[in-house]
This record gives sequence, structure tokens and C-alpha cells, in this order.
Amino acid sequence: MPKPRLPLNALRAFEAASRLGSMSAAAAELGVTHGAVSRQVRALEAQFGLPLLERGARAVSPTPEGARLAAELAESFERMQAAVARVQPGPLTLSSSATVMMRWLLPRLERFKRAHPSIELRLTVSYGEVDFIRDEIGLALRNSMVRAPASALAETLIREEIGPVCHPDYALRMRVDGPDELVARARLLGTATRPEGWAEWARAIGRPDVAITPDEVFGHFYLVIQAAACGLGFALAPRLLVEDEIAAGHLVAPLGFVPGPHEMQLWTAEHLRHRPDLRIVAEWLRREMTGAGRRAAER
Repeated sequence: MPKPRLPLNALRAFEAASRLGSMSAAAAELGVTHGAVSRQVRALEAQFGLPLLERGARAVSPTPEGARLAAELAESFERMQAAVARVQPGPLTLSSSATVMMRWLLPRLERFKRAHPSIELRLTVSYGEVDFIRDEIGLALRNSMVRAPASALAETLIREEIGPVCHPDYALRMRVDGPDELVARARLLGTATRPEGWAEWARAIGRPDVAITPDEVFGHFYLVIQAAACGLGFALAPRLLVEDEIAAGHLVAPLGFVPGPHEMQLWTAEHLRHRPDLRIVAEWLRREMTGAGRRAAER
């Protein structure tokens, strides 16, 4: 006796609605209407003869039976997507934060493209956790403040070095020789994405007693670094993100850099780890971040 055909579209709609807690969000993810998702879920419930979702005014949540089904479906869909990606891989996608992409990756990308013109590398900006299969991402650069998912192979590229940076003219006016003068004389800039940054630096230099409260806080690292380059004060920044500006003379680091508490990591999608283009990009990232690529280009 032939097995009944699985209602794959309806199962996908139900899994998305259960995971996202919203019919509308599921519809947006799947590229269909809210009504289509609702009809598909109701058709499943009619077929199974039991409710799968509890409907609220603005959200949905799975029933106990629905939660069990949704968990199994999520694993099954991930396996299907991973199998397809191995058989018919698309362009390789590299994910990073906007600041890392703008200030470190893009300035080096032309060198990679010149060396590997046949590799199609797609870039995407995202923060925090990564769903490698759903978002079709092969590699991700992340700070170790974010935990790598179980589906990733995580490796440390460098330990982050941090220090205060400012415009050269601002440094001459302030004449800062140490953390006490920095706090007493200078205007200090912070970032919302790393609210403990200045405190981490104080601990890293062995002065946890120095209480540092930023005079102004910016939403992102690329904004606070640009503010420092415009002479608005000192920004606490990783060397990785400002080394090009320092080399160009747009920023200085009067107090130098010290090893901080975080690392820069490379996450690799486990199911794509054998792709030749992924391995080439990963090795290039390792060389560039450790400085080997930059030194070779300067010779």
C-alpha cells in the first residue's frame, strides 16, 4: 500500500509559525500571505484531528502535540537543506558585523578577488547567533562574546587587543600619559554594543580602580570610531578595527593597546566544511587576520 503524500507546504507553514510565534512572521519568511499560512495550518489540524497551535490576539504558540511535531520538523527541514546544499551549493556567504565588514573586510576584499577571481563570495551583515542552514551561510566572523551554535566549527583567529584612540590633533591638546589623565582631561566615547568596554580596558591595564563613564554613547562601533577620527574624543576600540586608520594617520593610540578579554573567531558551517571555495576563503581570513596576508602584500 503506497504511503500517503506528505503535505510539505503545510508542514513548512506550521513549523515556521510555531518557531516564530506569529502567522504574519511565518508568511513573511515563506513569501506567502497570512491567510495562506492560516489555511495550511488549519488543514493540518483537520487532517490530524487535533489542535497544533493556540491562537492569541497577536501571537500563536504550539500545543504540546504541536511542539513535538514542530521540533521534529525543524530537524528534518535542516537535514533536507543541508543535503541540498552539499549536492548543489550556491554562492559562498560570509557573515560579519557591519563594523568588521566596513572597517576590516571590505578594504581587503579586492586583494582576495584579484587572487581568486573564480570564487563567488557573497557578504551579509548580521549580529549575534547564526542559523547556517536557514540563512545559507558558510562562514561567519564573530567576537567571542557571542556563543557559537552547535552546528558550527569555531576557531580562534586572534585575541583582541584594545586601547583608546583619537584624532592626532586631539591627542596633542589633551597630552594624556595614563588612565588618570585620560579620565580627568579627555572626553570619552562609548558604544551601546559594548557597554563594558571601558571597564574591560581598565581591568586589562591593571587599573580596575579607575571608574570610567563615557561622556557620549554611540549605537555602533563604526560610529564611535568615526566620532574619534573627527576629533570628538577618545574611543575605546579593538586594534583590528582601527589599524588602517592609524597607519593612514587619521587616528593615534597614545596609550597603546593591551590584550583584552575577548577573541575574534571564525565559525564554519559543519555541513559545508569540505567545500573547496570555503576552505580557500577560510585560509585567506586566517592569514589576513594574523597579519601574514598584509605583510605579504607590502613586500
